[in-house]
Amino acid sequence: MITPTVADFRDALPSGGRLIGLDLGTKTIGTALCDAGWTFASPAPLIKRRKFTQDKAALADLIAAQQVAGIVLGLPLNLDGSESPRSQSTRAFARNIADLGPILLWDERWSTVAVERVMIEQDMSRAKRAERIDSLAAAHILQAAIDALTQA
Repeated sequence: MITPTVADFRDALPSGGRLIGLDLGTKTIGTALCDAGWTFASPAPLIKRRKFTQDKAALADLIAAQQVAGIVLGLPLNLDGSESPRSQSTRAFARNIADLGPILLWDERWSTVAVERVMIEQDMSRAKRAERIDSLAAAHILQAAIDALTQA
């Protein structure tokens, strides 16, 4: 099941469970995990992109090892909310991993910008920002989704 609706996603996970957040990039997939009670999200290992079958296998291994019940996938929309070529690519990725669990497509506009601002405020070097930004953006996406899941 792939949905942009929090209520439908929550209904697909009647007993809760850990969630994984994904920030899909062209070179890496940022990942984040939350606890089974949907309280907080934390950055998880970065997956370096290779061939799709290898990316999916790495993701499936992480999902199995962490006993993940559902996936929150950042959907890159244009600022006006319209779809972009990257949105279409993300939707195709979602269709191809749909057998790994229920997927919530989450509007990720501003997630990378927000995370980068925090890292700059912390005086983090460009090199450190580059290696951490995707997983931190995934944590930002996942935290926003679990906040919505627990409030609705």
